[in-house]
Amino acid sequence: MDEALLRSLTPGVLALLVRRGADFAAAEDAVQEALVEALRVWPADPPRDAKGWLVTVAWRKFLDQARADAARRRREDLVIQGPAPGPTPSSDDTLRLYFLCAHPSLTSSSATALTLRAVGGLTTRQIARAYLVPEATMAQRISRAKRTLAGVRFDRPGDVGTVLRVLYLVFNEGYSGDVDLAAEAIRLTRQLAAAIDHPEVAGLLALMLLHHARRAARTGPDGSLVPLAEQDRGRWDTELIAEGVAILQAALARDRLGEFQAQAAIAALHADAPRAEETDWVQIVEWYDELVRLTDSPVVRLNRAVAVGEADGPRAGLAALAALDAALPRHTAVAAYLHERDGDLAAAARLYAEAAQQAPSLTERRHLTRQAARLNARLRR
Repeated sequence: MDEALLRSLTPGVLALLVRRGADFAAAEDAVQEALVEALRVWPADPPRDAKGWLVTVAWRKFLDQARADAARRRREDLVIQGPAPGPTPSSDDTLRLYFLCAHPSLTSSSATALTLRAVGGLTTRQIARAYLVPEATMAQRISRAKRTLAGVRFDRPGDVGTVLRVLYLVFNEGYSGDVDLAAEAIRLTRQLAAAIDHPEVAGLLALMLLHHARRAARTGPDGSLVPLAEQDRGRWDTELIAEGVAILQAALARDRLGEFQAQAAIAALHADAPRAEETDWVQIVEWYDELVRLTDSPVVRLNRAVAVGEADGPRAGLAALAALDAALPRHTAVAAYLHERDGDLAAAARLYAEAAQQAPSLTERRHLTRQAARLNARLRR
């Protein structure tokens, strides 16, 4: 049984049922039942048209449930006609499903979970393990998302930006459990890029590839965090970098700049430097200026302060930082780094210790604690 094939077919089958009038939750249940049936039947009797088989079985499951459930009688007018015999036509159904799962009525956590379930074809258990929550908790989250979408009419184009933000949230979860969410996000974004010709979709794919190329060098043998400047660049995946840069260049050539293209351009400049000392920080600051113009995001301004500190010196970076809200996530860690660069080791050590207490993850907390200990050891000499 080719589980990868089933996962790749799932979103198209689900979207086709939704387009034919099935409620999202009922359609998703019917597709899951069809997948169980496929796992039982296909090993002994594989179909010639796998997608057509799944559509036929899922549609039958949906009809059976619709007729059996008195509360859904009103939908029967929509489902009297079954799918026509013959090959299942190819359409933009998967793209419609991306937009539906990123519906603005859903929270970010619900949208990411539903995208992984409906578009990615992952099981509730796999998604729960990836997010390190109990399976029952994730099942409730997905059920709430499906209830929220009950009765939603999808009769106008969705927001590409919302879809991209959901996919980027999935990517940033990285790896945990038995599902590599970073790789899964790349797979889904490749699928989206094949379905829609949009420079920001290409920009997000390029950004993911460029970040993913550095993955092997991001942690030490003991699992400790390795900052970008200290990473072994020989461990970076040059093929992913080349692919990401090529995709980015093609997107930028269309002259429709968006935030993901700008972020990818910054990642490409980091990837282009053979050594950390050769990083083109002046150009990176220019790209951050573009990002500020596009997003006016405080987080972007925080990252820009780091780049300014590298391009124009730590005091210029501290001046840029002073204009920002000190309550911003990682503000204290950035201040610690810039004070160390400026030679104020006592202030840097104190700020690293404070930042460790605020760190969102154990890995980051340990890294910042080690930074504080390193500087305190130097101060005692």
